[in-house]
Amino acid sequence: MQYQNIEQLPREKLIELLSIFAKNWLALDGLWFQSIEAKYGMDEAMEHDINAWKKFGIIEARRIKELLGLEARAGIDGLRRAFGFRLYSPLNQDRIEVNGNTLTYYTESCRVQTARKRKGMPYHPCKQVGIVEHTIFAQTIDDRFTAECVSCYPDTSDPDNACVWRFTLHEDNQ
Repeated sequence: MQYQNIEQLPREKLIELLSIFAKNWLALDGLWFQSIEAKYGMDEAMEHDINAWKKFGIIEARRIKELLGLEARAGIDGLRRAFGFRLYSPLNQDRIEVNGNTLTYYTESCRVQTARKRKGMPYHPCKQVGIVEHTIFAQTIDDRFTAECVSCYPDTSDPDNACVWRFTLHEDNQ
């Protein structure tokens, strides 16, 4: 069958399309970053990347909260659920562990770093951007969260994962 638009796609094709959309988004994200990196250097590219994530993290989290019908302060379970709906969720291999008021997010395999390695490029120094991205995303899901980098390039301390982030919900913030 020839499909004329997205609405005609069956469920399995919609899921396939979600993966295509995620790959396309990540490709665009990488291409603009690499363009700035090639012309102006890594520091300039990182500055623009951080500026983009400061705004995008809020937009993405708000839309996911609305889609899932999460409360304003969605807590640990809300953050856990929200991670499964991020744009890159179909692309990276990840896992989540929850222990009390702490959620630990493990990216076991990262498509960005794998692509840069394949192209002979140095790894993306994501820790600096990740601190901004993860903090803003988590605090938009619930303003009581703090985010902490456990392991992320260039400060990788966990050889089994591309990166590890810890999110702590502070119940005393009212």
